[in-house]
Amino acid sequence: MLGRIFIHALHSVSLADLDGTDDAGRPPMTETEFTPIEEYGFIGNLETCALVAPNGSVDWFPFPHVEGASILAAILDPDRGGQFRISPSDPFEGTQQYVDRTNVLETSFDTADGTMTVTDFFPPAGKVDHPKKVLYRKVSCGAGQIDLEIEYDPGFDYGRVDPTFASTEKGIRAEGTDDQTVLEAPTNLDVDDDRVTGTLALKEGDTKWLLLRCTGAETADTDPEAALDDTIQYWDDWVHSCRNEGAGCIYDGPWRDLAMRSGLALKLLTHEETGAIAAAPTTSLPEDPGGVRNWDYRYNWLRDAGFTVNALSNLGNSEGATDYFDWFMDLCQADEPEKIQPVYGLHSDSDLEETELDQLAGYRNSRPVRIGNGAADQTQHDIYGELLLAVDEVLQLGRDLDDGEWAAIHDIVEHVCDVWDEPDAGIWEIRGENRQLVYSKVMCWVALDRGIDIATGYDYDAPVDEWRDTRKTIKADVVENGYDEDVDAFVQAYDTDRLDATGLLLPIVGFLPFDDDRVQNTIKAVKDRLLEDDVLVRRYDSDDGLSGDEGAFVLCSCWLVDALALSGHVEEARDRFETLTDYVSPLGLVAEEIDVDTGRHLGNYPQAFSHIGIINSVLYLGHADGYEQPGPPPMGIRLGDPDGVNVE
Repeated sequence: MLGRIFIHALHSVSLADLDGTDDAGRPPMTETEFTPIEEYGFIGNLETCALVAPNGSVDWFPFPHVEGASILAAILDPDRGGQFRISPSDPFEGTQQYVDRTNVLETSFDTADGTMTVTDFFPPAGKVDHPKKVLYRKVSCGAGQIDLEIEYDPGFDYGRVDPTFASTEKGIRAEGTDDQTVLEAPTNLDVDDDRVTGTLALKEGDTKWLLLRCTGAETADTDPEAALDDTIQYWDDWVHSCRNEGAGCIYDGPWRDLAMRSGLALKLLTHEETGAIAAAPTTSLPEDPGGVRNWDYRYNWLRDAGFTVNALSNLGNSEGATDYFDWFMDLCQADEPEKIQPVYGLHSDSDLEETELDQLAGYRNSRPVRIGNGAADQTQHDIYGELLLAVDEVLQLGRDLDDGEWAAIHDIVEHVCDVWDEPDAGIWEIRGENRQLVYSKVMCWVALDRGIDIATGYDYDAPVDEWRDTRKTIKADVVENGYDEDVDAFVQAYDTDRLDATGLLLPIVGFLPFDDDRVQNTIKAVKDRLLEDDVLVRRYDSDDGLSGDEGAFVLCSCWLVDALALSGHVEEARDRFETLTDYVSPLGLVAEEIDVDTGRHLGNYPQAFSHIGIINSVLYLGHADGYEQPGPPPMGIRLGDPDGVNVE
């Protein structure tokens, strides 16, 4: 089991630099009102999710889906957002941990008079025969006696709708405009100052249940103990199926438990109905506390496709990889290539209009709080290469393409031939003028390279000779204009000397071999200019047009590990990854970025891309150390020089 996180009754982060009042005339939240991001536990039902603070408070809960409006959002505003807290009335210390190999969370409290545990979970949608729209909270007293406080303060629709309350036979109903909840508890509940409160006394051996029933499950029959047992069994079976699918264990090397916890997090980010994977379950957790770098990540980015499928398949979850593949292939067949968006909703929604929520103060007063994401309207040419990486991966898993799917892939490769030399916003979605980005052009090369391999390897009809000519032209162009002799590295864009961590991916996707001097020089330049604290890698050192700073990217830090491991510098890669794991929360979760000064997590949490990076780094290191992985080989292992321009 992964480590436990030790907490106190109060949690604080420094807000000393945030003074004055917000736009609504309210003073900033005090420093005790925000829990550090990395201290949250993450639970869900494969449709929606919740974040549970180590003081027993559910501080984030969108409904009915992860991209839906929030019922609880204290993580974004302790005053207006809403919370559901169960904690001892006396001072406490405690731990959080997952039930081993599951997404069932336990928060244990130790007071002067006794010990107790709150067990939080949702039954997985479509996987167990229990209502999925119910948050189960089990309280158990292990020793002595404890008095509990119960506080339920819903903030429907991101705090825009004040609830109305009414008593029911078993508890209290709270209603918003469209949604309602019923809180059932084994004690009397009162409504006071627009919130539900109550107390509960426990003695050694006592077990009680509190259920938060949401719209659609207000009166459903429930058997809490059976729901818990079946939920634990489902997650245990899922892990077992990943580890033993096919012949033997998929991966049994170092950091196996860390990789599997990342797999469990990715599974929670997967929408059961569609197969789409959210980039994160949260919105507007800041990359720069107090600043404007706050984005809504509750959607699916196609750029994640190749890396996600690679991670899931090599971890042993081929079903998840093919489900995800089916989802984005449906998207590709529905639209012409030029109309394919970089990001979609989890139900394939294309309208993700970005708006700001003025009523919420934001995490650590980081405003604006945003919903929707304007990146859906950007041009990002790298997505085509990432899509073709995913197609290549699932074909190695034994998946066939039907005529409609190949036609869509064929059209995508043809589109790449037309647009590869045009500027775009790129993988980092820079909000400014489009540029001639090196990584975007490399991924256009990848789209052609994998398209050629698929067409020739599976005897699909395609203008392969024309594709080969364009592939060669792209590589020659990137080698000539993307490598700066003065910097001695591949740079972010043509006509700049700025670096970008995506340069680490050129050998991993097969653009150049790992022993190419330009590859090794780029790795060295990244270490010299983008590396912080010996293991944390920043995305780039250029101006992206936004105010404020950002932390180091976990994914980019994993890319450095991968590039080193696959270059033969295995010991260095292993040492760096071991140090990087110190930044992972004791629950095995990680956000998008790490604050290089404090080690705190920044950005939305937990972040799919970060966990994909962890899985792939574990598997690349395992590959370098000779551990067998029955799935397809990691990307970049199959190398060559199909274009004849690799030499100096």
